Amino acid sequence: MTDNPVDLDAHRGFTSMKETEIRRQRLYEFQLDQKALRVRQEELEKALSQPAESWQEAAVKAQYLIELFAATSEAQEPQRQALIARTLEDLANLCERSKDRP
Repeated sequence: MTDNPVDLDAHRGFTSMKETEIRRQRLYEFQLDQKALRVRQEELEKALSQPAESWQEAAVKAQYLIELFAATSEAQEPQRQALIARTLEDLANLCERSKDRP
């Protein structure tokens, strides 16, 4: 054994090295996208943490939280998925009706 690291790329063919570089680039881009998504989500949650000034703003917060729950494993049961979908429809309909009222 040696303490010197082995450069595996030097033992690969050009095609294999190119494929490895493409995978590394895609992973890097994915990580950048994930970081940007987390930043946007933090900004959204900061904005949503302010007190609602209308039922519509409260409904937007509720929709966001319901959609977060919908992405969890607990929400994957068909009955819960149907309940989530119906609740989101109800919120959207109620918001639309409240816009039409003077």
